[in-house]
Amino acid sequence: MTNVILAAQAAQGGGMSMIIMMVAIFAIMWFFMIKPQQKKQKEIQKFQNELSEGTEVVTGGGIHGVVKSIDLAKNTVDVKIARDVVVTVEKTSVFKDMSSAPVQK
Repeated sequence: MTNVILAAQAAQGGGMSMIIMMVAIFAIMWFFMIKPQQKKQKEIQKFQNELSEGTEVVTGGGIHGVVKSIDLAKNTVDVKIARDVVVTVEKTSVFKDMSSAPVQK
């Protein structure tokens, strides 16, 4: 009879340690995966809000170019990608400032 009581008490303690373990795993995921991604998204949002004409950028599709004009009403950006070639893209698809990027050899 005492063995059954001891086994029941051990099972209850095991449940609590399982909950603590799940909370710990979630906390680790938060600090190593979710939090850095949120920080990166805020930096991208800040860059997009501070976008100005003449900035060298890369779009979400990988197109490199220079910002020619910004239409805040339509939330679009005109990007010059070659001589006499200007494309209009969504402001949210502009991700990088290439003028400050290090040159790779």
